[in-house]
Amino acid sequence: MTANPVRQILSGCVLACALFLAGCAGSQKISAIDRLKPCKAADGLGDAYCGTLDVFEDRAAKTGRRIPLRIILLPALKQNPAPDPLFFLAGGPGQGAAELAKDLQDPFRQVETDRDIVLVDQRGTGKSNPLDCKPDGKSAADDEDDDAGDSAAQMVRRLQACAEKLKSRADLSKYTTPIAMDDLDDVRQYLGYAKIDIYGGSYGTRAALVYARRHADHTRAVIIDGVAPTDMRLPLYMARDSQRALDLLMRDCEKDEGCNKRFPNLKIRLTTLLEKLTAHPQHTRYVHPRTGEEKDLDVRRLTLSGVLFSSLYSPVTASLVPLLIEQAEKGNYAPFFALGAAFDPTASGLAQGMHFSVVCAEDAPRIEPGQIAKETAGTFLGPEMAEARIKPCETWPREPMDPAYYQNTPSDLPALILSGELDPVTPPVWGQQIASQWKNSRHVVVPGTGHGAWASGCTMKLMVQFLNDGSAQKLDTSCVNKVQRPPFFLGPAGPDPMAGAK
Repeated sequence: MTANPVRQILSGCVLACALFLAGCAGSQKISAIDRLKPCKAADGLGDAYCGTLDVFEDRAAKTGRRIPLRIILLPALKQNPAPDPLFFLAGGPGQGAAELAKDLQDPFRQVETDRDIVLVDQRGTGKSNPLDCKPDGKSAADDEDDDAGDSAAQMVRRLQACAEKLKSRADLSKYTTPIAMDDLDDVRQYLGYAKIDIYGGSYGTRAALVYARRHADHTRAVIIDGVAPTDMRLPLYMARDSQRALDLLMRDCEKDEGCNKRFPNLKIRLTTLLEKLTAHPQHTRYVHPRTGEEKDLDVRRLTLSGVLFSSLYSPVTASLVPLLIEQAEKGNYAPFFALGAAFDPTASGLAQGMHFSVVCAEDAPRIEPGQIAKETAGTFLGPEMAEARIKPCETWPREPMDPAYYQNTPSDLPALILSGELDPVTPPVWGQQIASQWKNSRHVVVPGTGHGAWASGCTMKLMVQFLNDGSAQKLDTSCVNKVQRPPFFLGPAGPDPMAGAK
């Protein structure tokens, strides 16, 4: 049969057009927003995009259970933004970054002006197969209340039971930092970014350092705030570092005329109080500040020292400590309980299962017998908190880490390293350790600041300039010297209103 020449010509034209259009479509780069959808109103985020990316729980096997990683993108406000987004890595370990998006959107608006901000719930946190250890039907707040009354042995039993329960839906050995940072690079690739900037706070600094080491070719610049390097051995130095923060508080109270006059000999008084509770726990009945219910509690040394430890995270809450010590001396522990209920940065919103999957694999195996007793000697915390935090690791599923994981590898990447002068858990010595290995880094110690420096004084301005310049070398950091410790509370009415004028 002879072919119709007109039809052949038309068919050829149609084919050519189709190939041309396909070529045009192929040349259009898919943006990050194209991969996501506008967040729902229930998410409470304005102008944000949400989505998920599935990854294998067992990345090496590339088979079996998959984890949907929750992603939230806050798009840059400029019409022609910088091509490199800021990926925000949360602390803990156990916090979900995407879970924090609502709280971070306004404070990080200066960053969002120039570039996208991407927040991903790390595997095991937030809505990325969360490894929660809350009893059924209980909220996070209820769980924290239970911990306050638990003995260390009760807490350990609860966590061991949680591990058994979680095993039905997770391989707990697959939630370590290196695995999670390979997940993060999958997200980077999925969203179409060639290179990214990273902000990591607290445990997020460890995650940032691991990502930068494993994926240096896709990393442009790094901000680490409150440094917790891979060789830190959580929670070995927690008592030592928090004792340093408490000593600074005692020093500053003594140097402050109003505080010293109102609370003389504070250090000796605290020591006496803790020794009293060690010898004889005090039974008390109090009204719970959150629920309004009356509760009975035996106040032990760790009950008080645990709240004291949490209060040191922020200089604002630390300013209450002298007054709270005075009240506890009189047998009134309610103010301590109120502070503990309102502010516990170590527990709130934490996926405890993920926390122990990290600590039990990466830290606990490197803590030798007797080391906790040695490092906690003479501290207000003592050994109990650290011992309780590694006890579940005796049975927690884990796989051995590569010894190279613990090396602080030198890097040429630009880095802004931030430390709070008063930080009780990641003091400046840890930031300096990394700064000594990264030749293009700048270590800024912010005075009068606790755990997390980004919200203190001009620090956010420095972060924005660093990201825009891609270097910390030209930063004028003198503005941080204006930050001071908040004035101490001298009574229920607050600080001396004339303290700042003296």
